[in-house]
Formats: sequence, structure tokens, C-alpha cells
Amino acid sequence: MQIKRTHCLLGLALVATAAIAAHPHYLRAPSASLGSPKVIVKWSEVGLGNTGSGITYVASATAGARFQCVKTGHVCPKPGSKEEVLSNVYVSGTFAVDKNGKISDTLVIPAPQSTLVCPHYQHVVVSSVVFTNIRLTDTTNGVSSPANPSALSYNGPECP
Repeated sequence: MQIKRTHCLLGLALVATAAIAAHPHYLRAPSASLGSPKVIVKWSEVGLGNTGSGITYVASATAGARFQCVKTGHVCPKPGSKEEVLSNVYVSGTFAVDKNGKISDTLVIPAPQSTLVCPHYQHVVVSSVVFTNIRLTDTTNGVSSPANPSALSYNGPECP
């Protein structure tokens, strides 16, 4: 009788452990930092269990960017061509779960794309970008969180 109770208690402990391990959540809000005209999102998610497949994440933001044409050496042409773009930007990736049911990784959200066409011997540069509503979503498990901070801005050199 003693052996049966021990097995029963052991079985309940294993079921309880599995239930706890299968509750995906971020340890803390994903962090966002500026990496020139892009955002680096870092996170740790736990409670993923021992899934054989990876977990897919999407890092997203709304970005308003200003582009301009410059000559080599960042010399401002006269007159200078400029463009402003507002768009939703995102990047996704699939990551493997470690043996403890955890993923700690990063995704990099790029600045929006420019359609500006520069004259001969000039090229397009980003002069500023404002990222808002920075968010990370685990699309596999439906877990989503705003990043901390949820807004960042980049200001580079700008021609008059």
C-alpha cells in the first residue's frame, strides 16, 4: 500500500511540474535599445516546456523616418532631396527552446525602407527615425508584451 501511495504522489508531482512548465511568459518586459537607425529587442521567455519545434517571435514597431540624399563624405548637396516615411516595421524569427523550457535571444527591427532616388554621385542616408509601439509577440503561444521602453528615436546628421 505504501508503494502505491508513493507512486501516486510522484505521478501528481510530475503532472503539476508539467502544468507549471507549460505556462509561457516573459520573465520581464522585453527590453528595447537603439542600434543606430534600428531597434534591438532582447527577451527571456520561460515556461515553454520541452517542445520539439521552435517558437516564432515577431518584433514590431511603428516607425517615422526622414531620409536625404548626400554626397560622399556626408557632404550636403544644394538643393538636397528629402523624403519622410511612416510605416509599420517588423522582423520575425524562430528560436529553439533550451532543456529548461526557456528562450533568451534578440531580434533587430530595421528602419523603414526609402523610395528616394538620388542624383548621380549621391546616396540615401537615414537622418532620423522615431520608433513607437515597440512590441514583442510569441506567435506560437499567443504571448505579447510592449517593450521597455516602448518608444525610441535616432537622430543622425541632417542637411539644411
